[in-house]
Amino acid sequence: MAKVFIGVDPHKLSATIEVVDDRETVLATGRFTTDKAGYAAMRKHVHAWPGREWAIEGSNGAGRPLAQRLLADGEHVVDVPAKLSARARLFDTGHNRKTDAHDAHAVAVVAVRTKGLRVLSYDVELEALRMLADRREELTRQRVQTVNRLQRLLSELTPGKGKKDLTALQAKAILGSVQPRDLAGKTRRRLAVEQLTDLFTVDKKIKAITKELKVMVSARGSRLMELRGVGPVVAARVLADVGDVARFADRNRFASWTGTAPIEASSGEIVRHRLSRAGNRKMNHMIHIAATTQIRLDTPGRAYYLRKIAAGKTRAEAMRCLKRRISDALYRQLRADADSGRDEQVDAGPGGHRGATHESSAAGSHPHTGTSDQPLPGPAPTTLPAPGPARKANTVRHLEPAS
Repeated sequence: MAKVFIGVDPHKLSATIEVVDDRETVLATGRFTTDKAGYAAMRKHVHAWPGREWAIEGSNGAGRPLAQRLLADGEHVVDVPAKLSARARLFDTGHNRKTDAHDAHAVAVVAVRTKGLRVLSYDVELEALRMLADRREELTRQRVQTVNRLQRLLSELTPGKGKKDLTALQAKAILGSVQPRDLAGKTRRRLAVEQLTDLFTVDKKIKAITKELKVMVSARGSRLMELRGVGPVVAARVLADVGDVARFADRNRFASWTGTAPIEASSGEIVRHRLSRAGNRKMNHMIHIAATTQIRLDTPGRAYYLRKIAAGKTRAEAMRCLKRRISDALYRQLRADADSGRDEQVDAGPGGHRGATHESSAAGSHPHTGTSDQPLPGPAPTTLPAPGPARKANTVRHLEPAS
């Protein structure tokens, strides 16, 4: 039977689908709820086409829950970027007016016309990493808010004695030194104690999740944490968001995705590059953390940063160059880890992996690595092992760190 494509416009409570063949002939449409009954009805609606391919818009956002459910049930699912579906909707209808039906049709059209869309895979460990990384990010934002509220109260209790980087123990010491006698002061101190208690609780949760992330990253055999400035949090976010590194043809495509490939802004004889606002902003933030850590420490990355400044670049431009180097280092290590996991019988180099450098600096061992290369198209072979049988387990078995 001929292959059909199912375009899906997902929402939290509903999903609109359109089934088309390889000639873009509409075979069926429908709108279903995302609860158990609606999901079962949607799968039954397309059961007549065994050679089906689900195309979901925004599988890393609103479409992630539905995509994961379909993958767990053994369905073939590809990701359609919102940018491509918007173009298809504009060219097909002559306007960019959005409706659920138009969106589902545009997604299906993209699936028919576009080769090489990212094929999604069902990996419960990566999904657990993503959830833990997201949870830690939420806790970090909560901690910032708690510290800000505590700082405000302490500045009123002890005027002129505020600290820039306040820790829970420092706040506890400050509160222990003040004993207001008026009602307003006592109320202010009581509220500060409540905020301090919340700060201790948040710090404890962040520490526990960080420890769990470190164990899970190590259990996957990743060596990302060997890179300078890359800790458990950065490594977990990289693994969770990248998934299969084979979807990036080369380091230039990877840099474009992370937003570290500068955009040329030359004029006349002046050749300059400016910051790219495109790409995965969470990944860009993780790379920025790694770059900041390298600059603070005595690392080859810091030396590279200082050389760029000495060559006439601004601090922002030097930071962008360093972030591109870190992006390249992450890509090399991801490919090395994937190759090692795919073929353990291959002789390893001095650094432990083929093509990897044992030097953990983002500056790398290749002196001619460019910092403003543009992404190039081209297919890439798969590196992740073939997915096993579908699993519906809600828990992940974690390995305990060795004592």
